[in-house]
Amino acid sequence: MPNHGNEEDREREEPVSFQDKRRIDPMTGKVREPAGQPAGEAEEQANTDHDAGSGAADADGDALSQAEQILNSVADASDEGVTGAQDPEPASATAREEELRNDLLRVQAEFVNYKRRVDRDRDVSKDNAIQSVLTALLPVLDDLDAARAAGDLAEGPFAAIATKFNSVLTGFGLERQDQDSLVGQPFDPTRHEAMLRQPSQEIPEEHVVQVFRNGYLRGERVLRAAQVMVSAGEG
Repeated sequence: MPNHGNEEDREREEPVSFQDKRRIDPMTGKVREPAGQPAGEAEEQANTDHDAGSGAADADGDALSQAEQILNSVADASDEGVTGAQDPEPASATAREEELRNDLLRVQAEFVNYKRRVDRDRDVSKDNAIQSVLTALLPVLDDLDAARAAGDLAEGPFAAIATKFNSVLTGFGLERQDQDSLVGQPFDPTRHEAMLRQPSQEIPEEHVVQVFRNGYLRGERVLRAAQVMVSAGEG
């Protein structure tokens, strides 16, 4: 039978050995030379490791530099696109630009028409407001005419005020049609209101003989028709 006890005793008697593979000597802090490797090769290996680390750092720096160059090239391309120095765009982009240009022209035309319409409406509103004020002042003018006919406006401060008042209304385009301006003028049914029709030896037929109430115009618009007597001829 095999003697297992003797084998175990031999294993116990064999010395236990280990190899310290640490490259840094814990006592001196220096790099150890690997077993079987000359000192020059060890130093060269250390330098190689250092160069590898430096090369990795340089590689990182080159990567950052390349990224920065890419970003700068994109920015330059964008600037060229703004200034129109870029290459011709595809046909689809050109068609889109033409469509946007047509839309812009249409919107511009609509804005111009809108502005004209607003200006026209503003002018119409202004004219209507002035017309309303002048029409409201016509009874005052009738009272001034009556006072003038009675001799109350011959002189004095009230006469000066009446004259200034008439000047202001004239500045707003008010035109008076009175006895002095209408007698002997052709009768116009669109501006005059015939109250009487009588023969006249001095005034031709269908002409104004006398004005009973003054009329007023503003441009081509009749604020109030003048009430007149029309000549029927010599009879």
